[in-house]
Amino acid sequence: MRFLLDAEQRAFADALNGMLSAADTPAAVRDWSRGEYASGRALWTRMAEAGVFALAVPEAYEGLGPRPVELALAFVELGRHAVPGPLAETVAAATLLTALGDSGPASRLLPALASGKTTATLTTGRYALDADAADVRLTVRQADGPAELRLAPGPDRPPVPSLDPARRLHPTPPGGELLAAGPQVAAAAAHALTWARLAVAAQALGVGLALLDRTVAYVGQRTQFGVPVGSFQAVKHRLADARTALEFARPLLFGAALTMSPADVAAAKTGACEAAYATARTALQSHGAIGYTAEYGLSLWLTKARALRTAWGAPHECRALVLDAGAPHRRAPTQH
Repeated sequence: MRFLLDAEQRAFADALNGMLSAADTPAAVRDWSRGEYASGRALWTRMAEAGVFALAVPEAYEGLGPRPVELALAFVELGRHAVPGPLAETVAAATLLTALGDSGPASRLLPALASGKTTATLTTGRYALDADAADVRLTVRQADGPAELRLAPGPDRPPVPSLDPARRLHPTPPGGELLAAGPQVAAAAAHALTWARLAVAAQALGVGLALLDRTVAYVGQRTQFGVPVGSFQAVKHRLADARTALEFARPLLFGAALTMSPADVAAAKTGACEAAYATARTALQSHGAIGYTAEYGLSLWLTKARALRTAWGAPHECRALVLDAGAPHRRAPTQH
């Protein structure tokens, strides 16, 4: 199946790409890694003004959505430019609050998320991404009793080391204001997980495309034995394999954005994240020693490709979901 974007969608992606190209996102990423958020917050405001976060928020709460195809388009560009911050987590928080409806705190929190006045992070585990930078910290917990959604307090400990220094993972403190509880919280969290995986898949695709572009440019300039490295057949083959994997991931992503089936989105996340990870390995090998240095700009995308691979569901979890969805229903044995 061939997915064609309309003129408005292409213009939106081009405008976002142009805005981020002019914003010096690598500097914002390095600031964010040090816990300095001023440049990242300024970038967040500009993205919100472009309508990025409003795409996950319904019109009833001052948003533009839900519009998963346009959201996927936007997140490809955010990945292409390695934008820092709790991006998928804000989308997940918005969709969880939306799923809870007026019975939850949607009207209290969603308008500010859509406008970019506040940032959010959401966690269902031990660590919350960028909890010290987020204005709204949501946690979903389910132990022996019903699932609970809480507005968590700020972090009380420093972040733990992360594969991607710009992804600052904070241990989640206990307690916080109880916002909702019951089976509806578990159902809303499952819905939010699907949207988070879509956002991560799109981000990963953008990261992979950026790594490929940078590597093609580099091997065209770097020379060995008096000729460009990019003229070597082995290098061409690896880059062609990376390009093929990324192009196969693209229709998976937009197909999943059309259906929003959990299995389709899981397949898209696996395809895009594995393609980005493979491209990262090719980029590292093609760059040689300079690719290992943190000071070199390539590292901003290399580390993100690895971190996104397991964010909101490791490859084996997503594959298991796809396999379960495609397995035929087992019939009960016939009694004779």
